[in-house]
Amino acid sequence: MPPMDRVAVIGVPMDLGAGRRGVDMGPSALRYARLLEELEALGYGVEDLGDVRVPLAETLRARRHASYLEEIRQAALELKERLKALPEGVFPIVLGGDHSLSMGSVSGVARGRMGVIWVDAHGDFNTPETSPSGNIHGMPLAVLCGLGHPRLTEAFHAVDPKDVVLIGVRSLDPGEKRLLREMGVAVYTMHEVDRLGVARIAEEVLARLEGLPLHVSLDADVLDPTLAPGVGTPVPGGLTYREAHLLMEILAQSGQVRSLDLVEVNPILDERNRTAEMMVGLALSLLGKRIL
Repeated sequence: MPPMDRVAVIGVPMDLGAGRRGVDMGPSALRYARLLEELEALGYGVEDLGDVRVPLAETLRARRHASYLEEIRQAALELKERLKALPEGVFPIVLGGDHSLSMGSVSGVARGRMGVIWVDAHGDFNTPETSPSGNIHGMPLAVLCGLGHPRLTEAFHAVDPKDVVLIGVRSLDPGEKRLLREMGVAVYTMHEVDRLGVARIAEEVLARLEGLPLHVSLDADVLDPTLAPGVGTPVPGGLTYREAHLLMEILAQSGQVRSLDLVEVNPILDERNRTAEMMVGLALSLLGKRIL
């Protein structure tokens, strides 16, 4: 795969898919953490495409079972179309916002068969029938694999479940566990991280997805909340700083990664923007930054 030397950044200031407010400010926090400037320092040509239009939750009325479905669908569709319009050779980075935006990002970058590496404390593999909360940020990976509300799957079904890998998981609902097993998704929980180590997991993932263009969807809550407190749904026992960087470095060395999500940064719950700064550091590692 040829190297990519141009980056396009687009924000999705959305918290409609989440149960806790604040991640709509994530794109601003990531920009404030000097993402664009640091990418330029690595030698990339960087263009900021601004933000997708997302309505304010205060102007809408929530509905049970997949709350704000139509509004989320519309924002994800706009993201999908804007990504599809990018020329070849551009590496898109999508700034969130809650994880439901990844329905639009993954389907927007798909050009045939591709691999998806979902780095997250959660499976995001619920459907309206299995979800305890009805929040759509717990459903996007299932939708991308063809499961869930037909208004979403018809627009965003983009990947084969066997080309999807979850890393860092430590919180799954009962329905998600069943669906993940049934669909054949590869899942590396924190148990596997502790037992096997990140390097071996990364090598196994790359062997499984050999030759495919890869999309990495990085949720801030995969990190241990003592390191990254600015997330809406913290779960103790996450990746360490070095584990996360090592994973990004090994994925970068493969030359297969073609796009990235940075999601679920909640500045309201953060400390001096440290979670956004950590996510920027991980993005830089994925795009080639090295210690030496």
